[in-house]
Amino acid sequence: MAAEIGAGDGPAAAAAAVPAPSKSVLSWGVKIRKKLKTVTPFLGKFRPLVGQCCHKCSPESLGLKLLQNTPSLGFQNLLNINETHTRYRGWLVRRVCCVLFVGGCRVYSSQAHDRLHRICCSDRAWGLLSNVAHSADESVLDHLDVSARARAREILSLTTVSISPALLRLVGWFLLKLFDILYCSVQVNLNQLAALRRAAQLNTPLVFVSVRQSCLDQALIALVLFCHSLRVPYTITPVQVNNSFIRAILQRLGVILLPCGAVTEQDAEMDRLYSPIMSALTGVLLQEGESLSLTLAADSGHGGQWLARVRQALLDGLAADANLVPVAVSYDCPPEPRALPQGGVMSIVQSVVSLLWRGRKGSVRIHFAQAFSLKEMSESGRFRVDRGRPLQELLLPTILNNRSEVVYGDKSTSWVLPASFMPELQPEERQLTIGLTMHLIHSTTSCMALMATQLISCLLLHKHHKGVRVSVLCREVSWLLEEVLFRRRDVGFAGSLVEVVYSALTLLSPHLLMAAPPPTAEPLLVPGPRPAARLALARHAHALTHTFITEAVGACAVSAMLSEVACCGDVGEMEFDVALCQEELTDRALQLTHLLPAGYIPPCQSAQTFALDAVDSVVRCGILIMEEVPRGAPVCDIMKRQGTLRWNAADESDYSDSDCGEQEARSYKLSQPAQCPDMLFFLCSLLSVQLRALCWAIQGLHLLPTPLPASECLTQLHAYAQSQASVDRGHHESSSMDLVKTSVRTLIDLGVLTDERENSLVHLDLSPVFQQTENREKLHKFVSQYLYN
Repeated sequence: MAAEIGAGDGPAAAAAAVPAPSKSVLSWGVKIRKKLKTVTPFLGKFRPLVGQCCHKCSPESLGLKLLQNTPSLGFQNLLNINETHTRYRGWLVRRVCCVLFVGGCRVYSSQAHDRLHRICCSDRAWGLLSNVAHSADESVLDHLDVSARARAREILSLTTVSISPALLRLVGWFLLKLFDILYCSVQVNLNQLAALRRAAQLNTPLVFVSVRQSCLDQALIALVLFCHSLRVPYTITPVQVNNSFIRAILQRLGVILLPCGAVTEQDAEMDRLYSPIMSALTGVLLQEGESLSLTLAADSGHGGQWLARVRQALLDGLAADANLVPVAVSYDCPPEPRALPQGGVMSIVQSVVSLLWRGRKGSVRIHFAQAFSLKEMSESGRFRVDRGRPLQELLLPTILNNRSEVVYGDKSTSWVLPASFMPELQPEERQLTIGLTMHLIHSTTSCMALMATQLISCLLLHKHHKGVRVSVLCREVSWLLEEVLFRRRDVGFAGSLVEVVYSALTLLSPHLLMAAPPPTAEPLLVPGPRPAARLALARHAHALTHTFITEAVGACAVSAMLSEVACCGDVGEMEFDVALCQEELTDRALQLTHLLPAGYIPPCQSAQTFALDAVDSVVRCGILIMEEVPRGAPVCDIMKRQGTLRWNAADESDYSDSDCGEQEARSYKLSQPAQCPDMLFFLCSLLSVQLRALCWAIQGLHLLPTPLPASECLTQLHAYAQSQASVDRGHHESSSMDLVKTSVRTLIDLGVLTDERENSLVHLDLSPVFQQTENREKLHKFVSQYLYN
């Protein structure tokens, strides 16, 4: 199923055009196919092997070569069920083949008859009481007071989960029919499923870990495992369901929900009875050999506490080991994140009808990465666990000009698993869990397939925001596809260029404008001007930022140095034909790396190593070329001297290569000094969405009547970002609430905002240092130097 792509000839992209209302409106298919029929597909592209575990942290698991011991088996559409998937043939079988297929899938029996008693007698449950002697079969409930016992019984009701074979088959049939209406296909890699089957034969419990996108993710994962006769995992979901009937059905499907009184998982973790009981439940399930499925929040890391509970089960000897399986779910059109209906059956019917009313939303690709041993990763000593340093220690000396040296180190991410979550954890175990959480988020994101809608959205937002002809867009899709495959990222589509572009543009049509062309001309595509359209395109294009993050950081570092050169020198005289010191480039890249949200860099790689790779990557891209500095040539030696620019002649007696930190200092120059290459602008634009949101958050700090609750702070900064987007050339893609939350998290790490918890509310206050306008301006200048404009 190699993706065949082709390129067509056509003029360069023109400026954005407004569709003429007098022209007859043609269908998308007519407009696109009219130009693309002459494009001939060529050169089937290879698919890289994705999903291998980390060679640094788990080399023994990688040595099993679970993903490499089978020939290419191709892909399977999970929704394409026919009579060949059953043991029967005939006209009637073709009508009920889905029912026969579901009935033939294997369902593993559940050992839930005495699970509640074992939970109450476990050592983790007895951790609720200190210094109380008890026998092996004695329940902790007998020693709790009346109020604590009543609350413990409410939480213990969450542990009465089991998997009913009949109900599982019924729901499996319903989900197959539902997804067949919602999506054109749900594609799975058969090689990855074969590797997963071999991992299941190791008689070690599997823990499936995915990044939270919507409530459909875990349903799709469980459906894939069920349809391939693999053990369906117990699903841990941070969803609050108030309807008792729905809760009973979900619990019979092995779904572990939040307590009735908790709105979020933070509220649940604040209950001192919740964590020990859930730890006991996790240990009992792993002791039975059951599989688990959990999700991690990419922005906050929430969900990592369940990894700590799996680790506790290993330490308690309830399971010898557990294999972690990162799972990536990619959508052509990601479903909008929304909570489950809280009403009765009618509310569920209304929600399903609303989903069906929107029609098919493209395809879904599910990738199962290679399973790796949690015991090997946590006990072998190869996994790098570093407490890190607070972000304010790493960046504030440079921002406020209190010191000239760059502070090296990795930033701390202790907020991923705060002290309020599982307070019984030791500091070493807490830090190990944080590192494991960040590693899994990065692994899951890295093996996620890129869809055609994401490629085209990225091109329209970051390279052709003024509009592009269809023929030019075809060439750009071909170029971007090669760049993606070169970086060993898989794509979630196949076929000719006509099929890929036509299907993607059809799905993106609500967010695009198409100029009505003359009969002989080709259509012009422009991103929609509405905020909702820009935000939708930005959600699609965000996946490409992870793919090009190394090159984007290096490009922004180059842009920052060139901006300073332009401000301090005679641009017309130099034409940017100057040498850029490697150490200065690396320091700029390192500082930008600290500003990135968590999840872009695996914890087993230091920030300084990533910064070095970022500088090397822009050389590989052809943006920079290494240069031998001749005698008398000016060297751009910005070198952390209070932001001033210093020019040295190479033949000066007091000049030394040691100024750049090494005996033979390297220097670079632009490969096209007369005009910066398009690749530089494209890579800088990828990070401009997040950097612009951070700049707006800094600008809006003076409007906040601090201290105030965190929710109100987010609301006010979000409103300010929306107002700025309306006047700042329509950069609505930087005004989403998710970006505002990420910006506030960065400001808290920087010490700009201080957070204090009072009861169940978190209040944010502006620190005294940044109450001064001068310091806020310095911070804004520091961030905006990387912002591509």
